[in-house]
Amino acid sequence: MHEMSLAEGMLQLIEDAARAQSFTKVSVVRLEIGQLSGVEPEAMRFCFDAVTRDGVAQGAQLEIIELPGTGWCMACAKSVPMKEVFGECPECGGFQMQVTGGTEMRVKDLEVT
Repeated sequence: MHEMSLAEGMLQLIEDAARAQSFTKVSVVRLEIGQLSGVEPEAMRFCFDAVTRDGVAQGAQLEIIELPGTGWCMACAKSVPMKEVFGECPECGGFQMQVTGGTEMRVKDLEVT
């Protein structure tokens, strides 16, 4: 489960921000996860709860914003929605696709006290 290492990395970012900006408690973490990132939102919730115990983000609500997958079809020269990395173009059925969005995972913002 790679979500555990991702949650640990996210916690490190939060703790670094807490030290740099002098806040002591995080109440909400907004996380953007692309549909093509390979990250399972429910697994991320579970791992986030596990790694934040006894820390600045303990009890914080994790809000996940799912970003759509997008790609550029070289065959029909269109930007199209994608549901899978190696999927076909929904416009022309071609497989010459280049992913242009939806692979990211990032902390969008925090609500802190």
